[in-house]
Amino acid sequence: MSQTHRGSCLCGQVRFEITGDFERFYLCHCRRCRKGTGSAHAANLFAPGATLRWLSGEGQVRQYAVPETRHTRCFCETCGAPVPRAPRSGTLVVVPAGSLDSPVTIRPDAHIFMADRADWDHALEQVPQVDTVPKP
Repeated sequence: MSQTHRGSCLCGQVRFEITGDFERFYLCHCRRCRKGTGSAHAANLFAPGATLRWLSGEGQVRQYAVPETRHTRCFCETCGAPVPRAPRSGTLVVVPAGSLDSPVTIRPDAHIFMADRADWDHALEQVPQVDTVPKP
């Protein structure tokens, strides 16, 4: 039986539901994903054959296609937060893991494009961890 997951953007105007199973979970360090997220990597779930249904805010969703590539990203036009995308073929739904409001029950399969990772993204596990914003 297929799972159903719900998610939203940062401002809450865009809400969606994914029906299907996540088969892969990659942490991508390629330059495009780093630029698109403003972070060390993108965390994307891949759901072949899944259904993406917009619950609200579909008109707020914008798409940017990187010229001369297959790379696209979808985002809320109000807050800029990434939201799922379904390629034109409709055979695969790609979901930014952080956009989900329901728990993600699978662990990442791999860090990919490690040759492209940011210079500062080495030995991050050695950086101190705090539960909230540290006190000055």
